[in-house]
Amino acid sequence: MTGDDVDRFERERRAADQRYNDALTALDREVHGVAAQPALERADFDRLSTALVVFLQQITAFVESKDREVASAIGARMAALERALAPLAEIRTQIAVLQRTLQSLARQQPSAPSPQPPASSLEPPAPSDELRATSPEPRAPSDGARYVAFEDRCRGSDQTIGEKLRAYVPIFSNACDVLDIGCGRGEFLAALGSAGVKARGIDANADMAEIARERGLDATSGDALNYVDALPDDSLGGVIATQVVEHLEPAYLIRLLDVLARKLRPGAPIVLETINPACWLAFFSSYIRDFTHVRPVHPETLQYLLQASGFAGVEIRYSAPVPEHMKMKTIDLPPNVLAATDPAAMALAGLAHTVNVNAVILNQLMFSYLDYAVVGFRA
Repeated sequence: MTGDDVDRFERERRAADQRYNDALTALDREVHGVAAQPALERADFDRLSTALVVFLQQITAFVESKDREVASAIGARMAALERALAPLAEIRTQIAVLQRTLQSLARQQPSAPSPQPPASSLEPPAPSDELRATSPEPRAPSDGARYVAFEDRCRGSDQTIGEKLRAYVPIFSNACDVLDIGCGRGEFLAALGSAGVKARGIDANADMAEIARERGLDATSGDALNYVDALPDDSLGGVIATQVVEHLEPAYLIRLLDVLARKLRPGAPIVLETINPACWLAFFSSYIRDFTHVRPVHPETLQYLLQASGFAGVEIRYSAPVPEHMKMKTIDLPPNVLAATDPAAMALAGLAHTVNVNAVILNQLMFSYLDYAVVGFRA
């Protein structure tokens, strides 16, 4: 609502006030004139009725102008408040980054060493120089803290992510020595722990791994490929990586899958969840919003990569459906129009059918599922 709108509504309100007062004066004059007549003629009743009708019309216009004036004033006030509050969002972002950065710096102080992760059968020896050469560059601590703050803001709270990931817990119900690659803040590790499943996590972001350890979880920081390659063959009872593969170069991902095929025990599950780029809404919102994403992976592509690495029973599972209110709507014509045989009705029914078919096609392309996972098993 602009200042010009407010001024215009004020002028309209004053004009309505004047018309209302004029109509009230005219009605009052007619009422007094009729009351002074010893005998009323038809013309007297007509003048009184006309004055009453005009007055009632002006009441409606008067009330409407008042409503518009109040609405415009409220709109102008809300716009002013939004402008005043806009800097708060920026301040909240800066505070969140500062908090995570301070936490990261505090962990690096010699006087406050980070707690050591508990002993685990999954602790590998040092990686080879060959694998180090294929690993991504580690982030600086400040970058790590900044990305943690970004996850806090854009991906969701620990509770929200934990509830979403619990859907994968039954896959690992009979497993042990599960590895969570890209464990982040430890949401899935906590869910597995609540289910009595022994698990450990690794994350390239040291700040993420530290947050998981602060929750009492078994997590370490480092490169996933180096870590997994150094493990004994057949030592893992399951692997999960949620929202990770989109951060990896294709050659790195293929190498990681090949190594995992050796490290998992026969029959052990593997779950890889990522953003669904086949859903345009997911690609143009979730995917491109994250500045650390390398490239999207189509569901059928990731399914093929697991199959090519020797995994069996690989299936695609879609999740996070787009809410109905965000999808394109179809047209529902009344039964009498659909049953009509006149040319206009038949043309309208044909048009509605075409619109509905196109809406279904576009919903499948643009508004299907935001995420998907491929689930397979070591052959």
